[in-house]
Amino acid sequence: MRWWSVANFVSNAGTWMQLTVQNLLVLQITGSAAATGLSMSVQAAPALLISVFGGAAVDRWPRRLTAAVSQALLGTVAFVTALMVALDRLDLTALMVLAAVTGVIATVDGPACSLLGNDLVPHEDVPSAIGVGALVHQAGRLTGAALAGVTVGFLGTAAAYAANGLSFLFVAAVIPFLRPARGAAGRTGTVKEDGPPDTMGVREGLAFFVRRPRLLALAGVTGVSAVFGRNYQLTLAVLVTGPLAGGAGSFGTVSTVLAVGGIVGAVLGARLRRPSVRVVGALAAAGGLLQVVAGMSPSLAVLLVMVLPMAVVESVSDTAGTAVLQTDPPAHMRGRVLGVWGSIGTVWGLGGPPALGLLMELAGARGALVAGGLIIAGTIGAGHLLRERGATVPRVSPVANLETAA
Repeated sequence: MRWWSVANFVSNAGTWMQLTVQNLLVLQITGSAAATGLSMSVQAAPALLISVFGGAAVDRWPRRLTAAVSQALLGTVAFVTALMVALDRLDLTALMVLAAVTGVIATVDGPACSLLGNDLVPHEDVPSAIGVGALVHQAGRLTGAALAGVTVGFLGTAAAYAANGLSFLFVAAVIPFLRPARGAAGRTGTVKEDGPPDTMGVREGLAFFVRRPRLLALAGVTGVSAVFGRNYQLTLAVLVTGPLAGGAGSFGTVSTVLAVGGIVGAVLGARLRRPSVRVVGALAAAGGLLQVVAGMSPSLAVLLVMVLPMAVVESVSDTAGTAVLQTDPPAHMRGRVLGVWGSIGTVWGLGGPPALGLLMELAGARGALVAGGLIIAGTIGAGHLLRERGATVPRVSPVANLETAA
């Protein structure tokens, strides 16, 4: 698990470095912010369309082999991009095609690597392993964003892509030496062989997700939080530079506090032993209320005080939700469940920012934060009350009704 965490840190740092450099590269080629957004959407689009197939493949194929091959393929794409940049052969069309290929491979790589990490610890330690993964992700994100500017400044854009390719190959080289822990669930992906081979169990995964009330509740909580909150890079940027009259430096400070809070939350989330949808909902509602207070901040100092607990609560909630998602389904269904979740999450990722932007146009930055926080807390609270009311309604069997009538 220590080797896997080190490998993931290196890979995450390389990935975030490439994402940062890719945005700068698109701006350099086109000079258009819209084109930059389009490149991000093109890379995310495959998750919307084929994540369910990627998850099914993870359930069918040996997990270590799947993760190693997907990492090697991602490294190959990064090296091809680096070569094209170095030869000055990369135009917008080629960049979009490479981004789309990366997105397709990621639909398999994401669930494969997530579940492989869980196999390295005993079942009771899976929530802690997920928390460690969240911590590694946050640390890699910070490191990658910082390395992007340094690498491009001293070595050039091609070097940043090549470095990311090496990070993928490092992970692929570590995977063959990993050994599942004794008592861990799901050594390799398997599905029932009597299912239609052309669907690879996709329909079974969708049906399982729809019939699972806990997963549907988790999707609802995460969805309302993703749309009306969490997009703090958008809402807080407008709040800091607008009503609070700050500049880029002030927003940089807010972003740093958000990152620190994410790391603290990941550490706390790793200590959760029995995460549940109830815990995720309570944390998300608390985060919504904190967002309301942040939206009414009279100064940057007050906002900074509120931003830290907001980030901590969000990170713990994410860790708990991921633990539920990866432990609630039986081992042979987890890849397909993660595939379905990938498609759902992409819908939120693509639809949330425009919806929030429209809300800010109508209500301003403060109004969007306050209204969004109230919607999150109110929706989760109403859902909890409805669930409790449904649980307290007595269920009378038909036999009892007949006896009463008699």
